[in-house]
Amino acid sequence: MNLAQLEAEIFSLPLQDRAALAQRLLLSLEEVSEADFERLWGEESARRVADFDSGKVQSISGKVVAEKARALLK
Repeated sequence: MNLAQLEAEIFSLPLQDRAALAQRLLLSLEEVSEADFERLWGEESARRVADFDSGKVQSISGKVVAEKARALLK
């Protein structure tokens, strides 16, 4: 299974399950050194910029994101 398949599986989970998984993942990062954390986020940032620049992903306006977040919280 590749990352895209894993993401699709995760995003198909109910909101409560995704939140629990996110919490566990964030807690697992506490075991990472500050230097590794900075390096990993730098790599992730570069990957996201490359995906955007190549057209692989598109931006979503902050207004749309906020509307979706509010809808999920209802």
